[in-house]
Amino acid sequence: MERKELRDQAKRWPSTIVARGQVGTFTGGALTGKTVANADSQGTGPEGRFKLGRQTVYPVETFVAWLETRCLK
Repeated sequence: MERKELRDQAKRWPSTIVARGQVGTFTGGALTGKTVANADSQGTGPEGRFKLGRQTVYPVETFVAWLETRCLK
């Protein structure tokens, strides 16, 4: 995904958070929740994660910022 696409997706996302289980939907299948979980365990995941019930979630803004650091363009 390109950075502009990420920002557009963030605007269309129906919530201010992204659940780890919805990462694939948010990224159009480019990444999975498991990829983000692995990054979290290495200390390189998105900032601001927290638990909401049993789900790990991320604020959309920090999640998009993290995705932008992973973009090649």
